[in-house]
Amino acid sequence: MAPPFVGPVADLGAYQLAFEGSWVYDELKSVRNMRPSAHMGLGMYGAFLYAGVIHYILNGREPFTLSHGGPDWSRLKPAAECKEIEYPKPDNVVSFDLLSSVALTGTNHEADQPPHLTLKDDLVPVSQNLAVYDGPEGRFCPAGVYEYIKDEEDGSSKLQINAQNCIHCKTCDIKCPSQNIDWVVPEGGGGPAYAGM
Repeated sequence: MAPPFVGPVADLGAYQLAFEGSWVYDELKSVRNMRPSAHMGLGMYGAFLYAGVIHYILNGREPFTLSHGGPDWSRLKPAAECKEIEYPKPDNVVSFDLLSSVALTGTNHEADQPPHLTLKDDLVPVSQNLAVYDGPEGRFCPAGVYEYIKDEEDGSSKLQINAQNCIHCKTCDIKCPSQNIDWVVPEGGGGPAYAGM
């Protein structure tokens, strides 16, 4: 089936030139090395050293650009190499439960629309993400979209996608260690509304 015709492709060359000549480009270029400085092996202290000395002296005019060390998903460590974090329960003063926070976003997806979150391979979440990384989808998603559920009869696990909670942050698209999650824009402008912001 051929894709629908959407009309002529716009030439964005002038936009790129206008962007590169703007104050926004200058500002972004001057801070391009801030985040990667924490990935240089010195961690937080490397970032402090870079920001406090090198960036201050050169004012963002470094003749080099530091690397992030690969895509974000490639830096995820296997669960066996990590210590489990015990998070305190929400106190409803400073911290709140996940679903209450999602409700504040005003997220709405029509029930009959095609899914905007799909898996490239349905077997990968359990065989790789759960087995090696202890199911990181349930921790990196800020809206509780991904959860592993156990079958009561045979004890097997399965990844359930609660797409109606999705707040369109695209963290799953960036952080999934197997790059198995396919995030596409939902139809009809569904998603978070953030009323009153």
